[in-house]
Amino acid sequence: MRFGLAANRRHHEGPDALLFRWLKRSGESIRALELGLYAVGRTFDVIESRRALPDHAGLVRYPMGRDGGLMKLVSGIAGGTEIAPALDGAFYLMDPVDPSSNYPEAQALKRQCVTHDKPFVSTLAGAVEWVEIERVLAGLGATAQADPVFDFEQQTVALIAHDSRKALMDDFADRHFDLLSRFKRRIATGTTGGRLNQLAQSKGWPADQAWADRYQSGPLGGDAQIAELVLADRCQRVVFFEDPHVARQHEADIQLLERAVRVATERAVCVTSPAMAERWCEAVRVRVRG
Repeated sequence: MRFGLAANRRHHEGPDALLFRWLKRSGESIRALELGLYAVGRTFDVIESRRALPDHAGLVRYPMGRDGGLMKLVSGIAGGTEIAPALDGAFYLMDPVDPSSNYPEAQALKRQCVTHDKPFVSTLAGAVEWVEIERVLAGLGATAQADPVFDFEQQTVALIAHDSRKALMDDFADRHFDLLSRFKRRIATGTTGGRLNQLAQSKGWPADQAWADRYQSGPLGGDAQIAELVLADRCQRVVFFEDPHVARQHEADIQLLERAVRVATERAVCVTSPAMAERWCEAVRVRVRG
């Protein structure tokens, strides 16, 4: 597998920066998977200078961001070209206050990942988890370092879907109802939450108990309410089935929620597409079976 890799400046400055903490926790799995990492120039350079991923032949240098490195990652997610390979996803450790996180190429990278149902991983917790997902699905077994990310009984999950993807969310929750019911709490924006509660009752969930606690609909501020819970460490996981092909009147609220997840980078994870969510569920089941 091949993944793009980038990290904003704050996340690779100093030995305890997020990039190096991730590679310390997941480096063994990255090497065992022989995972190709196509790193934007400065990210590659700091990994090499600190010997943060020694003896990994799959680390490839792309140009600096200002010279088109991120643009090459976007092209790779879209399928690549005759001069650069296709990529299976992207790790982009984003600092929400870094202006470059809002550059067109950064936004396009995320959008193309959603469009092509490929992982877009932008937090430390998410990067640890996604390497673990690839590890267990490759038959290499689970690691103790990732156990806290999979401790669902202590976590709250938010379930959100745009209008064109609400039916996909219904189907996802139906097929993975037992897994989602393991979470300490489930929350959702208004319409999605109502549909999920109806589904839960059809499966025998008590009628007087909400399976998913409902907040406002997205246009009325539900995304912002959930963002507040993420920042307060009262929601650790967001499953957000986005539709990248429609104009959204509450785009600022959606970006607010994504920003909150990245602020809570050490403890928050965001899944942005049905395909990504399916692969996550498959890995969870394999990991539980051991």
